[in-house]
Amino acid sequence: MKSISIHWFRQDLRLSDNPALSDAAENGKILPIYILDDVNSGEHKIGAASRWWLHHSLCELNKSLLGKLVVFSGDPMELLPQLANELSANLVTWNRAYEPWRIKRDTKVKASLEREGITVRSFNGSVLWEPWEVRKNDGTPYRVFTPFYRRGCLSAEPPRRPNKITDSLDLYEAKNLKNGYDSIAKLGLLSKNNWINGLENTWKVGETAAKKQLLNFLDNGLNGYKDGRNFPAKCNVSRLSPHLHWGEISPNLVWHAVKDRLSSSLVGDDDCDHFLSELGWREFSVSLLYTFPELPRKNLQPRFDNFSWKTNEVLLKAWKSGQTGYPIVDAGMRELRKTGYMHNRLRMIVGSFLVKNLRLHWHHGESWFWDCLVDADLASNSSGWQWIAGCGADAAPYFRIFNPIKQGEKFDPSGSYIRRYVPEISRLPNTYLCSPWLAPEKVLKESDVNLGVNYPKPVVDVKVSRDEALAAFSALREQK
Repeated sequence: MKSISIHWFRQDLRLSDNPALSDAAENGKILPIYILDDVNSGEHKIGAASRWWLHHSLCELNKSLLGKLVVFSGDPMELLPQLANELSANLVTWNRAYEPWRIKRDTKVKASLEREGITVRSFNGSVLWEPWEVRKNDGTPYRVFTPFYRRGCLSAEPPRRPNKITDSLDLYEAKNLKNGYDSIAKLGLLSKNNWINGLENTWKVGETAAKKQLLNFLDNGLNGYKDGRNFPAKCNVSRLSPHLHWGEISPNLVWHAVKDRLSSSLVGDDDCDHFLSELGWREFSVSLLYTFPELPRKNLQPRFDNFSWKTNEVLLKAWKSGQTGYPIVDAGMRELRKTGYMHNRLRMIVGSFLVKNLRLHWHHGESWFWDCLVDADLASNSSGWQWIAGCGADAAPYFRIFNPIKQGEKFDPSGSYIRRYVPEISRLPNTYLCSPWLAPEKVLKESDVNLGVNYPKPVVDVKVSRDEALAAFSALREQK
């Protein structure tokens, strides 16, 4: 009788370049499983948009596995030992995850399995460099991105070349399992919220879709990336972040695909370097979360513990719903709600507006993004919000406050992005599109804009709120 291995899919929902799955395949028969763990995740239970993505990604993975993916809902610390014993499995494999709660859980699962005499092997299937590999010469972690990436990552061993897809997987037939398992539908991942339905018009999910999106970016978006990535109406973004987060494509495959384009002289050095450095930011975020496990809730700069945040549910609701009266902010927030995604330039603009103009705690933004983003990643989301708030590692200084009017005029000069997501002001001329309240009454009337009726007046004065934020920061510095 062939040996049986269990491969535990997590954030590696693919067959190609999957080190742990390849290892299991060499051992013999494989039972491929996924466990929805809402037990150990605590406050980091995945949000509504992510659950939508996970549902469809599991369906695509199951197709690739010829319908033999077995899914469970519950505590892996109980389910995995029971399952391994029932199958007399001699090996369990998985690709490592780096969120603190997952590390804690996986350590316990491994110890429990090994006590039963079951071999456990874990692999790096989701980052280019392990977070403990990129350190300063004295062994301490980097807290600034540029030396982390230039001195740490680029001087380390290059990312491995991706492995080819395993040609033949000998999959175990799970019909006779005593330990009951669920169908993907019964996991209950699909929300009843109507806004979730809009995601289907925006995304194609799964490993095949991820590879197609990579090729689309290489052909149509990588040229001009250095400058074009700042303009939300342009195609110079990869839109690979959800595919990378869920492991439908490996970062190694993306890294080497870009490197190959560079070596073939099909794209310029600057465009490739800037894109690869964005993958570096992903690595930096993972390193920060691994090093500072309280990153999602605790300021990396303790002085911000005494910052004078406001509490205002009305302003928070206006920000969430894209009704602030600042068109570029509202466009970004509506894109998020409609598509489960937001262009990176817009993430900085709406984030700055929340924590500096509205002076609401960055935790509100982090939580909202966690629920609404299909690429909601604990490391990137936490480090990104701390960067915006000025309280994180290598953060933008608090006194750097994005002016939403100038940002809109500079990065959406044609107004096409704003008009797409804020159609009620689409007839305004570009002169007033980013600041409708400055338009003469005649222009507003001709454009069918009635401020305070079909589009809100600004919820705060951008100059006054900026001055108040700077005064609050100055008071914080005086407390040192």
